[in-house]
Amino acid sequence: MQHAERRALAQLHVCVLLWGFTAILGKLITLPTSNLVVWRMALVTLMLAAIPDVWRGLATMTRRSIGTYAGIGVVLALHWLTFYGAIKLANASVAVSCVALGSIFTAALEPRLTGRPYEPREFLLGLVAVPGVMLVAGGIPAGMLPGLGIGILSAFLTALLSSLNKRHVGAGSAEALTFIQIGAGTLFVAAGMLLVEGVETLLSVPSRDDLVLLLVLAVACTLLPYVLWLRALQHISAFATQLALNLEPVYAIVIAALWFREDRELSLGFYAGVLLILSAVVIQPVLRARAAR
Repeated sequence: MQHAERRALAQLHVCVLLWGFTAILGKLITLPTSNLVVWRMALVTLMLAAIPDVWRGLATMTRRSIGTYAGIGVVLALHWLTFYGAIKLANASVAVSCVALGSIFTAALEPRLTGRPYEPREFLLGLVAVPGVMLVAGGIPAGMLPGLGIGILSAFLTALLSSLNKRHVGAGSAEALTFIQIGAGTLFVAAGMLLVEGVETLLSVPSRDDLVLLLVLAVACTLLPYVLWLRALQHISAFATQLALNLEPVYAIVIAALWFREDRELSLGFYAGVLLILSAVVIQPVLRARAAR
């Protein structure tokens, strides 16, 4: 494994660890889903706007590239809306468990969008998640099933986001690309809120406690890991990053069990499904090493 690839994998696992707290913060923040997402993205956009390197990076990009990344930002916004929607409709553990389904979606989307050959073992590893998610669905109360469905949609959007970024990631600096994507996502969500919920809802100010949590979410769980993730995509495939993201439920479920006692709401079948889903994370490097030999 080359040094650049090892470094990219290390960066990726830092991202996953930080993203493991995203669902927990989403549970703690009392704002509705749309308000939470627009504040998260707006804060990150303002922070990035204060960095001179962002503007230097934008100056080197074409209008077409900026438009492409703005479109990807809409996909990012939809992913976060569905992810936090799943948390509100179910709980943090269910929402993050659906993340692992992104593997099979990525196995189908990445080759089509990036032009690289299909790899049968990626589909096989992605299929490992399917019975796992079935066990997860059987291990939750019926009232949480809508949240599970929204979580699966969020996983598809994650795969689409990874594949699109893998295709276009070389068009500029990671900081500039993050600014475009999150800035465009902010405008998209804000426009939707303005049309559907009105200006009063859009401009409502979070409480002091929510604002502190939003700042933590924006800096530690959004800005830093998103930049690292885009840099990692320059050296490893979207599928490899998606498999690493399957570790996010481990961190989130453990924290949720300790913090919110969500373990009382879930059965052994749920945890058996999570274990099956995460087995792909262990299997993938083994198969990759054998193929390389």
